[in-house]
Amino acid sequence: MPNTSMTIKVPGKLMIAGEFAVLEPHHNLAVMAVNRFVYATILRSHDNNRLTLHDFNLLDLAWEFEKDRVIVNTDDERVRFVCDAMTISYRYLKEKKVSIGKFHLSINSELDDESGNKYGLGSSAAVVTSVVSAILNEFMTEEPSKELIFRLAAISHVKTQGNGSGADVAASSYGGLLQYSSFQAEWLRSAYLQSDSITALVEMDWIYYSSKPISMPKSIYFCVGWTGKPASTAKLVDKILQLKLDNLDAYRTFLKNSDDAVAEFLKGMQEENIDLLLSGVKKNREALSTVGTHANTPIETPLLSTLCNIAESLGGAAKPSGAGGGDCGIAFMPTKEKADELERLWEKAGIKPLPLQPNPFGAKRI
Repeated sequence: MPNTSMTIKVPGKLMIAGEFAVLEPHHNLAVMAVNRFVYATILRSHDNNRLTLHDFNLLDLAWEFEKDRVIVNTDDERVRFVCDAMTISYRYLKEKKVSIGKFHLSINSELDDESGNKYGLGSSAAVVTSVVSAILNEFMTEEPSKELIFRLAAISHVKTQGNGSGADVAASSYGGLLQYSSFQAEWLRSAYLQSDSITALVEMDWIYYSSKPISMPKSIYFCVGWTGKPASTAKLVDKILQLKLDNLDAYRTFLKNSDDAVAEFLKGMQEENIDLLLSGVKKNREALSTVGTHANTPIETPLLSTLCNIAESLGGAAKPSGAGGGDCGIAFMPTKEKADELERLWEKAGIKPLPLQPNPFGAKRI
């Protein structure tokens, strides 16, 4: 009987509102899955295990599961995220007494452009989610829940990276637009290190975490512009968290301003009140810009300022997406005509409009 392959398609993400504040307990963030994807394909094998990461040109690497961990036959550090995702998935299935055969796993990403430019769409989180989802879908007898995929991918991502809010993993797992509060990376990492069982960790009450879908009003138009400069999220996060030590009052003021802005944005979304939604975006932009100034790190670069100012001049609202310092800015516009005009003016200013829109589905078999 010929081997058949199975492919999982996982969306990337854009942070919409509440960046940085989400790193503190019980602070909300809005995150959106977008229509650029990572694909993970599993092909069962009779004789050996193989791993291919097309984007890194790492082809047909041998791997084995030994002593409760996946070991890939390479010195290339870039396999770490995939390796840990496979390990966590394997350990979970082993605890559930699910038998796992040999297979070839190949991963392909379209989250960056052809020349390797990073748009800030959460590639490591989407890759990890794709690996977990592919292995669970291939070997479990019933379809895995989105919550299970999210929790295993979050454990894996924190194990590898050590920090992060997990919002990118949530967007890749669930899809759509989410109101999200983080599990808190330190809490999850500590719980992982203390737990002998992945199953117990998955089933534990994640006390800080919450996630629920929200809807975008049909009367708003969403635009994304890329400034041509990839940003290092980890470095920017470190600088903002340093502000907490250096100037606690400024940090607390930022948290309050961010909370107020996100609450206004979410209320505008829920009530389809465009004025309120746009006001929330502008207030969040201001909160991020101010905390960047206090932390001596430019969250809003000159080109991101231009991106936002053009949107506001046309009656919309815009802000940096994610950690800022480059990457993408997002805008909400009141009409299709204004959205089209915005993209034309962005191009004239050296900003690349990206054809990104909300993607309603999370990790999904195709």
